[in-house]
Amino acid sequence: MLKSFKKFINLFFVYLLITSCTNYNKITITKLENSPPFENASLSLQEMKIENNEHFFLFESENYNLGDQTEIITDYKLANSNLGQHIHLIVNNGPYSAHYDEEFSKILQNESNVILAFLSRSYHESVKNKNAFILTQTGNNNTNLNNEFLFYSRPKGTYKNDETEKILLDFYLVNTEISKNGNSVRVTINDSEFYIYEWSPYVISGLPKGETNIKLELLNKENQLIQTKFNPSSRTIILE
Repeated sequence: MLKSFKKFINLFFVYLLITSCTNYNKITITKLENSPPFENASLSLQEMKIENNEHFFLFESENYNLGDQTEIITDYKLANSNLGQHIHLIVNNGPYSAHYDEEFSKILQNESNVILAFLSRSYHESVKNKNAFILTQTGNNNTNLNNEFLFYSRPKGTYKNDETEKILLDFYLVNTEISKNGNSVRVTINDSEFYIYEWSPYVISGLPKGETNIKLELLNKENQLIQTKFNPSSRTIILE
C-alpha cells in the first residue's frame, strides 16, 4: 500500500512538471488595453511624384506629433522606437518602412504598386480611425481599392532581450469590419490557431526562441478565406 502511494505521488509530481512546462511554453494572444486613442489624428497625402524608381511623398499629419514618444499605459515591455511616433508605409503588403518626417522618398522595385500609409505610435501600434490612413496605387494597377483588405503590420524582424516576452500583433483593416457575427481574422502562429473578432492591437506571449511563422487571414462569416488581394499574409520573425 505504501509503495503504491509513493508511486502515485511520484507520478503526480511528474504530471505537474509536464503541465507546468507546457503552460509556460503555451502561446497566447491577449488584447492590448489603454493605448492613447488619438481619435482626432489624421493623415493626408499632399503630393506623390515618381522619378525613375524613386517615389517622393509629402504627407500632412494633424493632431499627431511625429517624433514624440507615445505614452505607454501598459505593463508590457513592447519593442519601441527611440525616434518616436512615425508613419508606416506598406507597399503591396510587404514589410513596412518607418518614416519620422512628413516628407521622404523610397525606391520601389515595381512601377505598379498598392500603397498604404498610416500613423503609428512609437511602439508601432497603428492609429485606427478613418482619417489616420491613406490607401492609393501607382502605375498600371487596376486594383479595386474599394475591396476589403487586411494589411500585415506587426510583428516584424528580430526581437532581443525583454522584447521577446511580449510582442505586438497589429494589422490594418480597410473597407471591412470584424465581429463574432461577421468577418474575422484567423491568426496562425507556428501550429497554433487563434480567431480575432475585434480590430484592436494584441500581445503575443509564450513564443519560443528562434524562428516563428505568423499568418493572417481575413475570413467571411462562414470562416472562408475572402478572395481579395494580399490575403492571406505571412511573415517570419526571429526571437534571440
